[in-house]
Amino acid sequence: MAPHEVPPGDDGEFQQVSWAVAVSDDYEDADPRVVLTTEEVGRAGAGVVAHLRPAVARRLRVALRDALRELGEEPGP
Repeated sequence: MAPHEVPPGDDGEFQQVSWAVAVSDDYEDADPRVVLTTEEVGRAGAGVVAHLRPAVARRLRVALRDALRELGEEPGP
């Protein structure tokens, strides 16, 4: 998130956040998962990593699509 993307507010109220999405199959059950990592900019290694099974990743995708529609944005394909 670039500095201009941080919502206006009190100093320090909102943090700059980076995120990354990957795919991993490095699990004991060998089932692949979508890996979503979020962390505050400047605090590498101190973030949250979610290991999402496909069904949960689809729920996240639907939630993001719905949020974009509520904003009046085209969610895309």
